[in-house]
Amino acid sequence: MSENADVSRRGFMRAATGAAAGGAAVAGVSGTAAAQEEEPDWGSWFGETNEGTYEDARGSDEVTVSVGAGSDGLAFDATGVWVDPGTTIVFEWTGEGGGHNVVAQDGPAEGDLDSGDPVDEEGETYEFEATEDHEGITQYVCVPHEDLGMIGGVAVGEVETVEAGGGGGGGPPSVPDSALTLGVASFVAMVSTLAFALFFLKYGGDYDDQ
Repeated sequence: MSENADVSRRGFMRAATGAAAGGAAVAGVSGTAAAQEEEPDWGSWFGETNEGTYEDARGSDEVTVSVGAGSDGLAFDATGVWVDPGTTIVFEWTGEGGGHNVVAQDGPAEGDLDSGDPVDEEGETYEFEATEDHEGITQYVCVPHEDLGMIGGVAVGEVETVEAGGGGGGGPPSVPDSALTLGVASFVAMVSTLAFALFFLKYGGDYDDQ
C-alpha cells in the first residue's frame, strides 16, 4: 500500500470522525432544545390574565414578580413562575394601577400566599418562600382587580407540563416536530458516515491527499 494511500485514509478518517462528532452534537442540541420546550400546565385561566408572561426560575434562590405591571398597571410580571422548593418569591409593587395585593385562591399554597390588605406604594415588597408543602401549581389574584384579569400563578417542584405556549390539558410534554426531525436526520447522517468510513478502511483505495 502506498504512503499516499495511508495519508489519504488518515485524512478521510479525521473528516469522518469530525462529521460524526458534529452529528452527535447537533442531535444533543436538538434534544436539549426539545427538553426546554415545556412549561407548567397553567390551565385555561392563564389565557385570561392581563400579561401572560412566564419565567422558568428553577435553580434560582430568589425571583422577583412585579405587582402592577403592564400598560395599565393591572398585571403580574412574570404572570407565571416555576421555582424549586426553597426559592423565595419577592413580589414588588410598581405603584401603578392603584392598590394591589397577592392572595392565593386555589392550589397547595392557598392560605400561605397572602400579602394582606391592598397597598399602592412603589417599592413595597412581600416575600413568599415556596416549600415542599407547596409543590404543585397555585393560582393567586389581586383581590380588587381579579375581575379585570390581574391573576398570577406559581408552580413549585414537579408539576404537570405542556408544550411551551400550549393550553391546558396536562400530561407529558410533546417534542416539537422540527427538533425531532433534526435529531433523526443527524443520527442517520452520523451512522452513514461511520459506515462509509469502515467500508473505506476495509476495501481501501489509492487517493492522493489534497
